[in-house]
Amino acid sequence: MNVNPTRMEMNRLKGRLSTASRGHKLLKDKQDELIRQFTKLVKQNQDLRKEMEETLQKGMEDYVLASSRTPDYVLGEAFAIPLDKITLDVQSRTVMNIEMPVLNEIYDDEKSEDRFSYGFMSTTSELDLALNHLSTILPKMLKLAEVEKSCQMMADEIERTRRRVNALEYMMIPQLEDTIDYIERTLDESERATLTRLMKSIDVIESED
Repeated sequence: MNVNPTRMEMNRLKGRLSTASRGHKLLKDKQDELIRQFTKLVKQNQDLRKEMEETLQKGMEDYVLASSRTPDYVLGEAFAIPLDKITLDVQSRTVMNIEMPVLNEIYDDEKSEDRFSYGFMSTTSELDLALNHLSTILPKMLKLAEVEKSCQMMADEIERTRRRVNALEYMMIPQLEDTIDYIERTLDESERATLTRLMKSIDVIESED
């Protein structure tokens, strides 16, 4: 760093070094906590995805079996009238100063107690099983989307924090330490030179006497 090698400048740089060291420790602690939270989210994401895929697979297997035993026009009539209208509600929560999404489904009217919008005379039990499985998919999909987005946001924050930690650890702090060391050596040399001149002056004065 290009600075004047003065004691005042050295004290100022020592203050900056102290602040940078404290900031580095805080950022390192933040990075460690972010990684811990991120690891938990990744595990939750894996569990949710596995659960959703299993439920979806069971539902589709039952639906394929039902569709093979039910005429297409009957299936069309069975799903022509939806029982419920749902709105997506998007909120947020703060984790480690990150605004993470919270997704919930809101039923526009009171949720229907009837789970099926069709009669049972022309449909099969496999269709009922398929809808039982698929009716649980939406909350799981919203939770999975919420967790995956949170993972992405936390990964971005970890990367930003890592860059700041590295900038302090490998650039700013070493530069400050090197500059302080340079000023101290310069001041020591200046003091020794001053002391040498003073001693020579004393010798000259004493020799004249």
